[in-house]
Amino acid sequence: MRTAITLSQVPEAAEGPFVFRETLPEAFQLAKETGFDAVELFLPGPDHVSVDKIKSLSASYGLGIAAVGTGAGMVKHGLSLTDSSAEKRAAALEFIVQMITFGGQLGAPAILGSMQGKHGGGVSKDQALEWLAEALVFAGETAAAFDVPFIYEPLNRYETNLINRLEEGADFIESNSLSNIVLLADLFHMNIEEENLAAAIRATGKHVGHVHYADSNRSAMGLGHTDPAPIVAALKEVAYTGYLSAEIFPQPDSKQAAIQTIQSIRSLDL
Repeated sequence: MRTAITLSQVPEAAEGPFVFRETLPEAFQLAKETGFDAVELFLPGPDHVSVDKIKSLSASYGLGIAAVGTGAGMVKHGLSLTDSSAEKRAAALEFIVQMITFGGQLGAPAILGSMQGKHGGGVSKDQALEWLAEALVFAGETAAAFDVPFIYEPLNRYETNLINRLEEGADFIESNSLSNIVLLADLFHMNIEEENLAAAIRATGKHVGHVHYADSNRSAMGLGHTDPAPIVAALKEVAYTGYLSAEIFPQPDSKQAAIQTIQSIRSLDL
């Protein structure tokens, strides 16, 4: 398993769980200095920085690109795949496709989290899930052209009322015959929704393609109540070889959060 850390360039997400918010060169340098293998990018959109610039930074600092987030589509533009407006749903899918294309040129998958939206306000759950499945079919096909998967993230009940647990996500993938879609196991969300985090990973392991490594309070691992040892043991059992990526609050500050994360991971038998 490899390590990654989040870099945000989205002012509207200033209160979000992203570690480094410096300029990209500074953030890459900090990620390298604190011992990470890769970075996870949270950008305002596909035109914020060129692919060539990210490739240059990646090469200069010896860091991979673990994934790219799409959440700016929601926090910056108010877009979701389950909006009652067909126009907004189309704009949401177009934004996601552009981020898939951006990440794909870097060999990195894109993540669908907040842009999945929710049902309500005249949109039934069945309808919302139908729209979500249609979008994931297209996203999976688009990502396949770059030989990367598309990552779908079950969120906790306070952020979506669609799919909250890994098992629900796995069932959704299978019942809709979705191809090239993998699940993001976010340990913060799982702490809210899963009865047993390690058991949930064992049950759905073949679908897990990315992990957000966060404690129960969304701080760095070791600052909350989560025991990572059985979780990592479960990941090893299901032959997970992807990233443990720190999508966490920068507490007590960004560098200390990064160091705490690396120390936690290094204490495990990987």
